[in-house]
Amino acid sequence: MTAPLLIVWHSRTGASRAMAEAAAEGAGEAADIRSAAETEPKHILGASGYLFVCPENLATMSGMMKDMFDRCYYPVLGRIEGRAFATIIAAGSDGEGAQAQIDRIAKGWRLKRVAEPLIVNFDAQTPETILADKTVPGDTLAQCREMGEAMAEGLAAGIF
Repeated sequence: MTAPLLIVWHSRTGASRAMAEAAAEGAGEAADIRSAAETEPKHILGASGYLFVCPENLATMSGMMKDMFDRCYYPVLGRIEGRAFATIIAAGSDGEGAQAQIDRIAKGWRLKRVAEPLIVNFDAQTPETILADKTVPGDTLAQCREMGEAMAEGLAAGIF
């Protein structure tokens, strides 16, 4: 049986993966953490809530996260309405483009946002800094753990 909180992530530089793993740590046994590449409609259907974690690439969500939504959107459409979701975005400067795309998909699925978006700006502006492995600050990882814990508790208590 799938855990109530599905955490779907994609990362190229390690930041989104580290933040997703911190959120899963906070959620404990309630978490089902999966890469976007391995996420299938059955995983989405089996969860009570979702945390989507990805980088913003060229002002949009990463291609692999978009691929996950492309593969899963129609098979679950009309079957997950009202479920909880939240987002964590790793950004080089802004993050709003990726956030807007995920919000638009969540609106189509009729999901309910249960936490403010967490957009983490890494100030990466050159090809070298954009492509470099990222180290996520400890306070940011703590925020991610808190988000995972809060979502898991909210789902368990029936608040969301």
